[in-house]
Amino acid sequence: MARLDALQAFLDAAFVAFDQFAQDSRARQSIMKICEQLEAPQPLRSDIAKRLPVCGRYLDGVLATKTGRPSLDALIERFASLEPMLEWKWRSVYDHTASENFPMSHANAMIVGPGGLEDRRDLWLGVTLMAPNARYPDHDHAPEETYLVLSEGEFQHGDSEWFSPGIGGSFYNPPGIKHAMRSGEKPLFAFWALLPDRPRH
Repeated sequence: MARLDALQAFLDAAFVAFDQFAQDSRARQSIMKICEQLEAPQPLRSDIAKRLPVCGRYLDGVLATKTGRPSLDALIERFASLEPMLEWKWRSVYDHTASENFPMSHANAMIVGPGGLEDRRDLWLGVTLMAPNARYPDHDHAPEETYLVLSEGEFQHGDSEWFSPGIGGSFYNPPGIKHAMRSGEKPLFAFWALLPDRPRH
């Protein structure tokens, strides 16, 4: 089974960037395993493209950003080519930890993974866009997760204080850890890669 050229080009750029910026050894192991599993393409979902209002307001500006770092600029460029095929969705479950403006101030797109452009269950690779001054709710999930941040913004995991990875920042969330993110005066834009059921040692 052949993979869509635009998707393969994005995946190639994504893993160059994750490899360059992911420093945590657990994150690097997770990304390597995801890369191995992506060698076997899965069926593509067609005609799913959907943009949410927050995308119309902020996404084009985010995608016009030049970071000055070749691998990140290539990733943004490849994502911009792929984005018109993606289905952006709201998070349907949230609680009091979310900001009041959260429902209309965020969008998530699964690129490869459950319900994604390439629908599969063995990995998740997706992206989040948030409008300025919005807070994502506290949440957790079983898969381990590695973030690659392409904007300003703050994150929190476990009992940590809020921290700012910066453009090109990467960090690792162990399975089940509570985490959240919030934007400041500018939109937040970040990729995430999750690996379910990796054996623990």
